[in-house]
Amino acid sequence: MTMASTSTAGALVHSPRWQQFYQLTKPRVVQLIVFCAAIGMALAVPGLPSLQQALTMLAAIAGIWLVAGAAAAFNCLIEDGIDARMKRTAWRATAKGELSRPQTLAFSALLCGIGMAILGVCVNLLTMWLTFATFVGYAVIYTVILKPMTPQNIVIGGASGAMPPVLGWAAMRGDLGPEAWLLCLIIFLWTPPHFWALALYRAEDYARAGLPMLPVTHGNDYTRLQILLYTWVLFAATLLPFLTGMSGWFYLVSAVALGLGFCGYAFRLWRAYSEMLARRTFWFSIWHLSLLFAALLIDHYLP
Repeated sequence: MTMASTSTAGALVHSPRWQQFYQLTKPRVVQLIVFCAAIGMALAVPGLPSLQQALTMLAAIAGIWLVAGAAAAFNCLIEDGIDARMKRTAWRATAKGELSRPQTLAFSALLCGIGMAILGVCVNLLTMWLTFATFVGYAVIYTVILKPMTPQNIVIGGASGAMPPVLGWAAMRGDLGPEAWLLCLIIFLWTPPHFWALALYRAEDYARAGLPMLPVTHGNDYTRLQILLYTWVLFAATLLPFLTGMSGWFYLVSAVALGLGFCGYAFRLWRAYSEMLARRTFWFSIWHLSLLFAALLIDHYLP
């Protein structure tokens, strides 16, 4: 899944083995993925969930969490050489050679297998196969094919990272409603400006690793323009839940405030670049998505 890692360097040189495996799952990224999936689950249920629905939610969260962690670990396996050349990721156990490829592959397969079993037995087959398809989309199509091939990797590969609300909706409804795809669209449009803000101040890292990220292939100025354009398109998309009757005024006010904030950061970044501003834009983008989906949840339960 293509949401950018928010983990930072500084892992202990001799960290415990369990911690090395845990960090391979990119826990902060997975937490945001699971949060968005949980919002999809909540929105799929009118009113408060019943006990049975709550148990299904818990099973779905566990299954999605495990498969997402498996995809992250597989990403670390494939990119161990790249990670070793980048300051942001050189601390990972796979990059340092502290975990072997067979160990990482077995760990990823174990997490994926357990997660798939939970989803298939306790949730439904549609959610299980959609989650597995998301695993393949991120771990194989994005990581192996798109990322080293095209600067549009994060745009195309962002489709897999945008799937969590669809997975959550499918877990509770057993179908793929238009509301779920609307949430998917929002994350899809959010991913490029979020990731490119990170890529701006990590451009040297990506160049050193030989990855064709947009700031490397098209330059700083072009990337900043793309961030600005995407934030305005994203802003328009975030208004759709209100315009389609999916949400109410609380969400609309929240979406407008958050959207204007993100566009403001993008505009300032476009006008005058600084590494500090790029970092702040990246971190604000995380808060933007988190608070936007939280507003959807609150709005859903308002009378």
